[in-house]
Amino acid sequence: MFREMRRIKQQLTKEECEEILVRGKTGVLAVLGDDGYPYTVPINYYYTDGKIYLHCAKTGHKLDAIRKEPKVSFCVVDRDDILQKKYTTLFKSVVAFGRAEILTDENEMRASVTALAEKYCPDCLEGIPAEVEREFGILCMIKINIEHMTGKQGKELLKEEIR
Repeated sequence: MFREMRRIKQQLTKEECEEILVRGKTGVLAVLGDDGYPYTVPINYYYTDGKIYLHCAKTGHKLDAIRKEPKVSFCVVDRDDILQKKYTTLFKSVVAFGRAEILTDENEMRASVTALAEKYCPDCLEGIPAEVEREFGILCMIKINIEHMTGKQGKELLKEEIR
C-alpha cells in the first residue's frame, strides 16, 4: 500500500522517527483541499503512542478537508543544515501517513490539549488548566492515527554515524 523508500540505507528506524516527532516543534499537515488541490499548513503538535494531536478552531480549511477525506500526511524536519562547499544538505525528516479524526470526546480533548500546552509552555504548567478551560469552547482537536511512517537522513549524516 505504501511505497518503500528508494534510498533504504538512509532510512531512519521507527525509534529514530518517534524521537524526531517527540522533540519537533512544528510539523506540516497535508490534506486534500478544495478542488482537489493539496493544502499544507505548518502547525504545532503533540506526539504520543503512534498518534499526532493538533489543535485548531472549530471551522476552517483543515477541518473541511478532513471531513471530506481523512487521509493525511504530516512532515517534521529535524535537521536542515546546508553544506555550501559540497552542494548538499545535512537533513533528517519524518513523514507520517494516517487518518485524521476530529475529536468529540471531551476527556480526550482536554487531555490532548493539556499535553500540547505542556510541551510548548513547560515554564507555565500551573496556568495550563485554567487556560484550557478558558479556551475549551472554541477549541477543536484533531488526532492523526499513524498508519505508516518513514524517516530519512542525508547520506553525509549516515557517514558521520558510521565513523
